[in-house]
Amino acid sequence: MNESSALIARLKRIATTGMPTQGDGRADDAWLTQGMAKAQLHEVFATVDDAASGAGFAVASVLAARAAPVMWLRTDASERQGGRLHATGLVEMGLDVTSLVLAVVEDEADLLRAAADAARCHGLGTLLIESWGRAPKIDLTATRRLMLAAEASGVTILSLRIGAEPVPSAAASRWQVAACRSRPLEADAPGKPAFDIELLRRRGGQAGLRWRVEWDRDAYIFDQTAFEQTAFASGDPPALPGAGIPVAADRAAADDAAASVRRTG
Repeated sequence: MNESSALIARLKRIATTGMPTQGDGRADDAWLTQGMAKAQLHEVFATVDDAASGAGFAVASVLAARAAPVMWLRTDASERQGGRLHATGLVEMGLDVTSLVLAVVEDEADLLRAAADAARCHGLGTLLIESWGRAPKIDLTATRRLMLAAEASGVTILSLRIGAEPVPSAAASRWQVAACRSRPLEADAPGKPAFDIELLRRRGGQAGLRWRVEWDRDAYIFDQTAFEQTAFASGDPPALPGAGIPVAADRAAADDAAASVRRTG
């Protein structure tokens, strides 16, 4: 009841003064080591082909921000299109799956209702909302409500948009994620997860910035020095788009996942 009253009071203030305009006052590259600004709504866009990279980037961002526990909301359609979450892949990213609660709901309307409730839960570190396709109900009004709930509760909300085009929203930042080819390790072992990241929008800050980074699961940071060193040594652009990462959306592997994921719905 107290949470609802606080949210209603904040909505009344917004109605008279407008949406808050504060942005992320940190340096442009602070997200590399600190994750995304907390108590805000952020959007992560990826194509269908890069769905696993989008999910991997979202998970890594949670870890960089030390913003667990996590509630991951997705629809039945997301399960059909992208496959079940690959628990072993989440562990490889560095996530303790005991800190993850997965909820699968019937449709987009249920997704937003569940998100509205979860966003007011002070015990959460991050709420991750996954949607596929256009998802027209995730509009300016819905994102404004989520942003208000995030600011009131302190929960960070990541909206993972797979196969969608950006539309006007109240999100504090908007990111486009694609895979990079990983640098092979010794004996041609698979390299670390690598991402091509573009900052499309940042409230109160600069946009249009781009990074190529590796995820360092031991330090919980995004590392761009490896690509910088490679480009300097070869004289070529750092990395090429291509490889994906085994975090989500692998149907066969998910069935054989060794680690458990707590699930509801």
